[in-house]
Amino acid sequence: MNAGLWGRRSWLLGATAIAMGLAAPVQAQSFPSKPIRLVIPFAPGGVVDLTARQIGPKLSEAIGQPVLIENRSGAGGTLAADHVAKSAPDGHTLLFAFDSHAVNPHIYKSELRYDTFKDFAPVTFVGSIPLLLATSPGYPAQDMPAFLNLARNKPGSVSYASVGAGSSGHLAAEQLKLLAKVDMLHVPFKGGAPALAALMGEQVQLIVFAAGAGVPLVRGGKIKPLAVSGKQRSSAMPNVPTMAEAGYPQLDSGAWMGLLAPAGTPAAVIGRLNAEVAKVLKDPELIKRLADQAVELSSSTPEQFGALVRSEHDKWGKVIRDAKLDVAP
Repeated sequence: MNAGLWGRRSWLLGATAIAMGLAAPVQAQSFPSKPIRLVIPFAPGGVVDLTARQIGPKLSEAIGQPVLIENRSGAGGTLAADHVAKSAPDGHTLLFAFDSHAVNPHIYKSELRYDTFKDFAPVTFVGSIPLLLATSPGYPAQDMPAFLNLARNKPGSVSYASVGAGSSGHLAAEQLKLLAKVDMLHVPFKGGAPALAALMGEQVQLIVFAAGAGVPLVRGGKIKPLAVSGKQRSSAMPNVPTMAEAGYPQLDSGAWMGLLAPAGTPAAVIGRLNAEVAKVLKDPELIKRLADQAVELSSSTPEQFGALVRSEHDKWGKVIRDAKLDVAP
């Protein structure tokens, strides 16, 4: 080969390699270059939407760009996830993921148009919400052990409401049935409002759902709290015992939230987002405001959040199999 041609080719290859090596740092230094979209997998008004809208302005201040909330509800959050998975991997479009993200592969199976793990880059854990187990004020059981005893004494006569098949409340109640060896009928509803209406109308005897929406009803005496999930009592309802106190420490999971970016987002961009969100989540005003809604804020490394998504996927997959659940939409 001509020595001059080889020399020019070597120079070009070297220059290309250097350019590729510098591309990610340069992109990270210029990030963010436009508004960031937080895509919420639910309609406005719920606890996930509320949390994102509280975090958004604080994050905007930290990074110097607007943070726009975009609600894309439908199909258990899969529409929002699919949209983010197919967005440009530059850190400007993020999924404000809920715990259903880890469960959806078991529900939608071959219908998913994305891979729950391969198509996303974890950014950080954001927060958790305990599950509230409550009954109507007139129901005779005053605590969870008493409720379960009544359920055992009348097999099949006790029903519980959830906000939908495959929801965190549904799966937690089925896990409780396995652990406590009780028989309860699942009555799924499309959202918290109709489920709560059924409970307060005494059409069902129990509800299991994210505690945020239940806090004002507990404080107002509209529903009777029996227990919350989690290892510690909720600061929003400090008088309500945990399921561990009721004798079921295995039922420690609640609903959770976190940020995911499209796969291929540069590691430096992920690192910047992780650091900025971690600072925001330590804001005392934000912590107090969301604690009143039973949301406990906490950040993580990207690796820790990725491991959580995987462990939640595996854990609830086992519950679905052991309980022989039909969770298809």
